[in-house]
Amino acid sequence: MNRARRTVPLYLLIGLTLSPYRLLAQEMDHSKMHMPASPEASPSPQPRIEAAEEKAIDHSKMGHGMGADSDGPMPMDHAAMNHGDEAAAPSQPRTPIPVVTDADRAAAAPPLGGHPPHDNSIQQYVLLDRLEGWDADPGAGTAWAVQGWLGTDLDRLWLRSEGERVDGHTESADVEVLYGRSVARWWDVVAGIRHDFAPGGSQDFAAIGVMGLAPYLFEVQATGYIGQSGQTAARIEVEYEMLLTNRLILQPVLEADFYGRNDPQRGIGSGLSTAEAGLRLRYEISRQFAPYLGIVHERAFGRTADFREEEGEDASDTRVVAGFRLWF
Repeated sequence: MNRARRTVPLYLLIGLTLSPYRLLAQEMDHSKMHMPASPEASPSPQPRIEAAEEKAIDHSKMGHGMGADSDGPMPMDHAAMNHGDEAAAPSQPRTPIPVVTDADRAAAAPPLGGHPPHDNSIQQYVLLDRLEGWDADPGAGTAWAVQGWLGTDLDRLWLRSEGERVDGHTESADVEVLYGRSVARWWDVVAGIRHDFAPGGSQDFAAIGVMGLAPYLFEVQATGYIGQSGQTAARIEVEYEMLLTNRLILQPVLEADFYGRNDPQRGIGSGLSTAEAGLRLRYEISRQFAPYLGIVHERAFGRTADFREEEGEDASDTRVVAGFRLWF
């Protein structure tokens, strides 16, 4: 009996030991798992896609709204809806651009008056910049300033003259004949001779200078002179035109004369001799003719002022002038 009681516990012990391994083997049954052994054995997704297409919803049979005449839903017209790409842009404009003809080109650039630039034709121009008169305490007077040229666009023969008369007596007068050569846009170099008629006896100068349009549209003339007796001189004139309207123009002018040494015979002192500032308002009746009114202030400096006072004249003078401007 004791021997039988010993045998039963041994079998129970063996069974209890092997039971967990059997349960684990049943749970991990690879034959029932859907895991492919290799990529080659994996099923292709094509059948699933085809099956999805077969089960696609037929929108033509579905009603997305309620019809007006029936109780059921009204189907949508998907054929009228644009679910695809937009139509390509047209390669040609709706209104074709006409081909440009010679007549169109001629109408766009009509022939202008004058002459072609930089040609060899001979042209001319004369400007009577100032012809004016006044009536002041020293006496009534007149003054002029004229310039003109003859030649081509690059080479010109210039003529310039300025002068002033008071009570029938010529206070100053000169004339210049110069050759001008265009050296830059808006600028000419000039060289020639100047002849003075007054004051004093006549005398001649060799002249060289520049003239043209400075930045900000200032018209500039700067000329240096060497006289027969060794006298040297320089004249600078600057003017500007302010367009108040297309025809009403205000023109300030500044002119200064310099001399290298004293000349008592002509009442000229060395250094800055005289300076004149003028302000003239003109109205262009036409582009070629314009009357004006203005005010002019002239002043002598240094020995020139002393020479005038010795003659009983004032060193400065202010006058109201009236005149006209003419070009052709």
